[in-house]
Amino acid sequence: MSTRIHARYLIETPYPVEHAAQVMAGEQSSGTFTRLANETDALRAAHGAVVENIETLEAVGAPSLPMRADLAPQGHALFQRALVELSWPLENMGPSLPNLVSTVAGNLFELKEFSALKLLDIDLPSAFAGAYPGPQFGMSGTRQLTGITSGPLIGTIIKPSVGLSPTETADMVAQLVAGGIDFIKDDELQANGPHNPLRARVDAIMPIINAHAERTGKKVMYAFNISGDIDEMRAQHDYVVAAGGSCVMVAVNSVGLAGVAHLRRHCQVALHGHRAGWGMLSRSPHLGMAFDAYHKLWRLAGVDHIHVNGLRNKFSEEDASVINSARACQAAMFEAPAAGYQIMPVFSSGQSASQVADTYQALGNSDLIYCCGGGIMAHPGGISGGVASLRQAWQAAMAGIPLATYAREHQELAQAMETFSV
Repeated sequence: MSTRIHARYLIETPYPVEHAAQVMAGEQSSGTFTRLANETDALRAAHGAVVENIETLEAVGAPSLPMRADLAPQGHALFQRALVELSWPLENMGPSLPNLVSTVAGNLFELKEFSALKLLDIDLPSAFAGAYPGPQFGMSGTRQLTGITSGPLIGTIIKPSVGLSPTETADMVAQLVAGGIDFIKDDELQANGPHNPLRARVDAIMPIINAHAERTGKKVMYAFNISGDIDEMRAQHDYVVAAGGSCVMVAVNSVGLAGVAHLRRHCQVALHGHRAGWGMLSRSPHLGMAFDAYHKLWRLAGVDHIHVNGLRNKFSEEDASVINSARACQAAMFEAPAAGYQIMPVFSSGQSASQVADTYQALGNSDLIYCCGGGIMAHPGGISGGVASLRQAWQAAMAGIPLATYAREHQELAQAMETFSV
């Protein structure tokens, strides 16, 4: 079993690729811009990063990212792209998530040798599994908490994002619960604002959810957004738990790896991860971090769910990227005996019944949370009609029945297809 950390990158450089890769390895381990007296061969052998592999790709005639003209070598004509794999000994930083990020995604993005550089993926030794407990509930535990043993969790987001009072939010929750929803989440913009404080929101919402559970045996999962300072998050988590809640939510990029990891060790309920701000890391093909690398950090930190966007979404992400992200969440992260750490992907962003068949066909399973805002609220049959249309769409997709055929005998699905299909 490997005790080295591996990371794969897409690079672009006007320098020889081998030279550029060695600069990356030196900058992110034992080297500096010039060889020092105490940088011995033995030290480099023990602690230096290793260039494991280089795969040369195409060359382009102009830099993909801005580059000072005086930084490029004289006489160069092309900017060469390549896939590069580096590895580090675990002993350099130990199984520490913050220091891992400093190593695999630190100063290397600023190096003068590169006109593009993106972290694509990471593979970690099992020592990280020993140091971080990972998701407490994941896919199977979330199903146990909700009582939804098969099919997707049908979910939604409370909108408007801000402006609603606790009472108005609870009124919306009452309608959603009565309409048959499985999962509700706060918006990432709504945490503990003065117009709708978290504790007042919990006090207004949880009696509705608890009463519904007593009547029906079904406890709707509500992801309360507790994003904040660490002590604040712990206290808000405790308040949700005391009220009978089963899920809390954090905006992972906002509270950071150390914040999520600390909360996970204290957490008693499902931890819902929202990736707000993800686009600044991912949108450029020439800079940042791919989801394959990104989500592994949060799985280790301990989220049980994370957003992956949705098919034909309102954002810029392509469908193939969405499905790749969802599959990555469901794949085991380590070799046995430390395998697992699977988390539940959350589909959202402009979703309705119209994307269900394509989502199921592309993903091949229904282990996901399928969140729809307008796809539920704007349904001609109201909230109950919107929820029913989604269940019917998933029933059809999982049975291999075309939606148009199933819609002939299911009015809510027919209305959804007429309303939302483009």
